[in-house]
Amino acid sequence: MPDRMSPEAALALMPAVREAVRAAAAIALPFFKPGAETSARVWSKAGGSPVTEADVEVDAFLKVRLSELLPEAAWLSEETRDDPVRLEHDLVWIVDPIDGTRAFLSGHRDWSIAVALLSVGQPVLGIVDAPACRHSYEAVAGHGAFRDGAPIRVSSRTTLPGARVTGPKPLFNRLARGVAPGGDAGFERIERIPSLALRVARVADGAIDVGLVSKDARDWDLAGADLILREAGGAVCDLAGRPTLYNRPDPVHGELIAAPAGLIGGIVAALG
Repeated sequence: MPDRMSPEAALALMPAVREAVRAAAAIALPFFKPGAETSARVWSKAGGSPVTEADVEVDAFLKVRLSELLPEAAWLSEETRDDPVRLEHDLVWIVDPIDGTRAFLSGHRDWSIAVALLSVGQPVLGIVDAPACRHSYEAVAGHGAFRDGAPIRVSSRTTLPGARVTGPKPLFNRLARGVAPGGDAGFERIERIPSLALRVARVADGAIDVGLVSKDARDWDLAGADLILREAGGAVCDLAGRPTLYNRPDPVHGELIAAPAGLIGGIVAALG
């Protein structure tokens, strides 16, 4: 039987989810060594990407805690084998226990714990917690976006020349050429942020004007941060300006844009 969640119900659920994420951060932090290699055990997954015991412990903890909060919701995370039963559910938890694992294991502070709750394919609750940076971002659909409890909004910039841009070099260069063919777009290039969820969250709080995303991002990298950005006045979309869709059979995305709503048309035109 279909289950849906209203924004009001998600708002009521948020304190318990926030507490679960804080407890998850407390599990991860002892393994993190700023500027040095992690103390956690590390191994390689299929495909060669690293995973640490911190990823696994946080994932297991959140699966239990979040499933207790909402037993009717299905589950999709980076560190749990995908169960296609999620496609039959209108409520789905989407979790990245540590987004930016390479940053985590090398001592870079820009990693995060990302959690989203989907209702009928769209996020209604999202948290991106960056424990090593001591910042936490959150949003509930229709109720605004917040960093550390204070409201946030995207940059008020309306033109692309001079914008603060982060993301992969090929997309950055393509955008610059589209904005100023043969010339200088005057972009301020922001150092790449290893956690994709945190990259999108920093667009939401106005620290970055444009975040560019390579292909192959997954639902768990994006869903929570996407809602935070939407509630802050922006969006995550593809290079044609179409909104991001979640909980599909293959939860993989192509190249994406994260930006204030007022810049998306110009970015799409420049990249096209």
